Order: sequence, then C-alpha cells, then structure tokens
Amino acid sequence: MDDIRIWASYRGQTLARTGLRKSWREIPCSCRVFSFEEGGGGELDRLPIWLFMPKFEVPHRVRFHYGHPDVFDRIFHITRGGISKASKVINLSEDIFAGFNSTLRQGTVTHHEYIQLGKGRDVGMNQISNFEAKVANGNGEQTLCRDVYRLGHRFDFYRMLSMYFTTVGLYFNSMVAVLTVYVFLYGRLYLVLSGLEKSILHDPRIKNIKPFENALATQSVFQLGTLLILPMIMEVGLEKGFGKALAEFIIMQLQLAPMFFTFHLGTKTHYYGRTILHGGAKYRGTGRGFVVRHAKFAENYRMYSRSHFVKALELLILLVVYLAYGSSYRSSSLYVYVTISMWFLVFCWLFAPFIFNPSCFEWHKTVDDWTDWWKWMSNRGGIGLAPEQSWEAWWVSEHEHLKNGTIRSLLLELVLSLRLLIYQYGIVYHLHIVHENKSFMIYALSWLVIGIVLVLLKVVSLGREKFVTKFQLVFRILKGIVFLVLIGLMVVLFVGFDLAVSDVGASVLAFIPTVWFILLMAQVCGPLFRRLVIEPLGVLCCSCCPGGACRGPCCAKLRQSGAVLCKIGPWDSIQEMARMYEYTMGILIFLPIAVLSWFPFMSEFQTRLLFNQAFSRGLQISRILAYQA
Repeated sequence: MDDIRIWASYRGQTLARTGLRKSWREIPCSCRVFSFEEGGGGELDRLPIWLFMPKFEVPHRVRFHYGHPDVFDRIFHITRGGISKASKVINLSEDIFAGFNSTLRQGTVTHHEYIQLGKGRDVGMNQISNFEAKVANGNGEQTLCRDVYRLGHRFDFYRMLSMYFTTVGLYFNSMVAVLTVYVFLYGRLYLVLSGLEKSILHDPRIKNIKPFENALATQSVFQLGTLLILPMIMEVGLEKGFGKALAEFIIMQLQLAPMFFTFHLGTKTHYYGRTILHGGAKYRGTGRGFVVRHAKFAENYRMYSRSHFVKALELLILLVVYLAYGSSYRSSSLYVYVTISMWFLVFCWLFAPFIFNPSCFEWHKTVDDWTDWWKWMSNRGGIGLAPEQSWEAWWVSEHEHLKNGTIRSLLLELVLSLRLLIYQYGIVYHLHIVHENKSFMIYALSWLVIGIVLVLLKVVSLGREKFVTKFQLVFRILKGIVFLVLIGLMVVLFVGFDLAVSDVGASVLAFIPTVWFILLMAQVCGPLFRRLVIEPLGVLCCSCCPGGACRGPCCAKLRQSGAVLCKIGPWDSIQEMARMYEYTMGILIFLPIAVLSWFPFMSEFQTRLLFNQAFSRGLQISRILAYQA
C-alpha cells in the first residue's frame, strides 16, 4: 500500500478517487526541484514559488491546491458536489477548483509534509513560457468563474485579500501593470503631439523643479528598486542566513533575472487578458526533461510574435515618437527617469527568448535559423498544413480565438485597436509640408495617400500573380512603371511643396501603425460579419430549426459562408500586407542576433549564463570533439 501511495505521489495522482485510502484533508508532497541546479531559467522560475507560495498560503487559510495532492476526503467531496468540474476547459485548473469547493462548503485545506521527493522542472525558456501561458489561461477562467466570486463575497476582508494575492491577483496585477505602461505612453504621446507638454515645461512657474526631479530619481531607486527586492532577501535570509541571501541575490542579477521576469510579465498579461476577453483556455504540454535543445528562430517567432514582439514594437514606436517630438525637454533628467524602464521593457520583450536560448549566438546555427525562417515565411500553402510548416497556416491559427469570441468581445477588440490611429492624427500636423495648417482636410489627405500606397501594393501583387511565371518582362515593366511614378511623385513633393527629409521618416512612423490597424480591423470584422450578417441569414433561410441552430446538410453552405471574405480580392491584399509586416518584424529582430553571432565570445558567455560551470565545460569539450570528428 505504501509503495502504491509513493508511486502515485510521483505521478501526481489522487488516491481517494480510486478508494485506496480515505482522509479528512489534502496531503501534499513536498517536492524538491533538482533540475534548477543546472542553472539558467529553471533556477529563476523556481525561486519565487519556493519563497512565497508554500510559506504564505498556510497561515492565511487560503491554501487551495498548491503541491501534488495525495488524498482527498472522498465522502466529504462526493456528498458536496464532487472534486472536479465537468468541463475540459475548467479541468485545466482541476485541483484548485476542488479546493474552492472544499472551502465553500466550510472545509479547510491544510499543509502537512509527510514525504519528500525529487522532481524535475521546466528549465528551457519555451517550456517555462508554455507553463506560464497554461497557468495564465487557467487563472483567466478562474477570474470569470462563480467560485471565486462567491469566495470573495463570503471571506472576511483580510482572508479575501490573502486569497486574491495567492490566486488571480498576480495575473490581474500583471495585466494592470502592462496596461499602465500603455496608458502612460499614449498619454505622453498626446501631450507631446498636442504641444501641451512643451508649454507646461516652458511655464515660468515650474522652471525651478530640479530638486523635485532629484527627489523623484532617488525615490525611484529606493522605492521601486530596493523595497521590491527586500521581501525576497528577508525570506531567504530567515531560511538560509543573510550572507547566503545576499549571494543568491547577486547571482540572480548575474543570471539576468530582471530580464527573465520582465519577459514573463508579458507572457502572463497576454494569455490572461486574451482568456478574459475571448475565453479559450487549453492545456499546453511543457515536458520536464533536461532541455539543452536549441530552439530555432522560426519556433521562437511563432511562440512570441503576438504575445511579445508586436507589443514591444508598438512600445518602441511610441518611444521613438516621444523622443523625436519631445526635444524641448530631452536634456532634463526627468526624461531619463520616465523612459529608461520603458526601453528596458522593450529590449526584454524583443530579445530575452534568444538570450535564454542555448547556442543562439553560434554562427552556423544562426545561418540555419535564417534559412529555416525564410523558408517558413515563403511557404504559401495554408490549407492542410500545420502552423509549423507554413506562415499562412500559422497566421490563420493565431486568429482562431476571434472566431469563437462573442459580439461584445469582438467590438471591444475593435475599440482597443483604435489607439493605433493616434499616431497618424498627431504626426500629420507636425509635417513640414503642411506649414502648420490645422485643417481637417490635412488628415483626410493623409488617408488618401495611404489609400494610393495600398492600391500600388495591390497592383504589384496582382502583377506578380498574373505575369511572374509566363510574362516576366511584363511584370518587370510594371514594377518599373510603379517605381518611376513614385520617384516622380517624390520629386514633385520635394520641389513644389517643400517636403523635408524628416517628413519621410515621420510619414513612415505614421504609416506603420495605421496599416496595422487596418489589418486588425480586417481580422476582427471577419468573425463579426459572420455573427451579425451570415448567422442571422441562416435563421431567416432555414425553416427546419426556428432557433437558427441547424447543423444539418440543408444549412451546410450557410455555415461555410463564413469564409466568404477569404475569396474576395481585399482579403488577399490583407494577407499580403500581413506577410510584409511579418517579414519586416522578423528582419528587425534577427539583425542584432546575426551581428552578435559574428563574435565567438558571445556563445561562450551565453553558455555560462544558462548552465552551471561543470555543464558549460562539458559542452565546450563536446564541441571540440565534434569539430575534430
């Protein structure tokens, strides 16, 4: 019996469901994570869980599930609604819902360490990201469930706060932190482009604010720096001694812990927010093996494109516009205080998965990654292919959550996308060519220019489809004509309308977010069109089911007509524009990696950063033997 129970503990099973033993409490096994000793991401991912979760949940009586439960009180749970929910989505967080049920029915989950066992933990960056995404999805579903609502209303104030910070609070706070960055930068963008910030800083009443700026800088160092890490140092100090705590803190900084946790802040926010908005939590396999596998650039791009890269580039454009049009106060220390953390956030979201990716800065692997990514991007077959084989298949799969969204969530997605129009509206009135004209016609003309550019891109795309195989000369003539028209138009604008070189760069900054808004609008309007037009037509045209829920062959064409947008010309243009954006984004991210791969010491530095000294030396010896062979 004991052997079976120990085996089940290793497997993370619940013995009371099979009737092997009955107990009145959940008995978790204290697991010693041994894979973190190899260094790198596993250590950084393990430390906060080891510090805070098992220690702080117990005295506050809000422990619901953490650990591998051995035994549940079978009679208690079966007679009070059971252990699990009958849903594959909710079962993503199965054991915590069992804890919710127990607590709602006046039960108590206590923590008793009976046995200890060793286990491996995710050590690869992609493994950890998959795990964080899975847990963030589960916490999104918990936020929407009735169990958390009822517990929050029935707990006393202090127990309610303890429950909040040990369950959904971490993810909600992460989302609020990222949204605060967006609101702050877009607010500053409005102040800069409207001229309010310049007038405020030139106001004689606030000229002598240097002491105030120094006080803010000091506060940022101590309050936002030292005080945030003090609880961790105190906890490790009480467990192992303050010398050991200080040493672990220094090692964490050398292992780029701030970059690691800043990156996973974006992971939590993206998947938690998407689940709140559209639902769709699902299980993500991570694996617990010892990972030294090099993840290809295409794999990282697929995994982090929407969750990190797109958001980081949006923040980057915000900071560039802020830098370009805020020159009146650039010398102020307030500028450095405001923007330094934002630049660090952008850098982490763009390059952290590659810094924590083994052998990312080896030149031959960099060349292989580029070839693999370019082949994946160039594959135009989307039907019947996996997302790992074709960019088109991946692009379609990335928008699956929109197809299952409600009308309210789709409309909210569309409203949130309107923020991208602020760039164009603000920058167009700062162009030298408009001569400080504030008329609305200037904004309308900017849309006309965008329309002309999109039409030219469509003409080139159609020419490639029609003439590139049989009439290459005609296609080259067509491209030459388009190029000459653009050159002639630029000459006329430079000579006749005083177009400045800076206006070209500013126009690019305005053009990129505006066209991205068009792409987002097209992706959202497809499912919205199906919900508002096609499905009501199914209700009107189908007589066999008055509720419009017919799934028979008589309505097969109506159900398939949701793909009607894919067959008309504009949708092909949308897809080509999206591909062009993906090409640009991938090249911008890959270029610094390729430059750093030229230097051999970067690979050695990364190996020592990710793994301990013994494994790093063994890896170097294996490379030497491989080259000799």
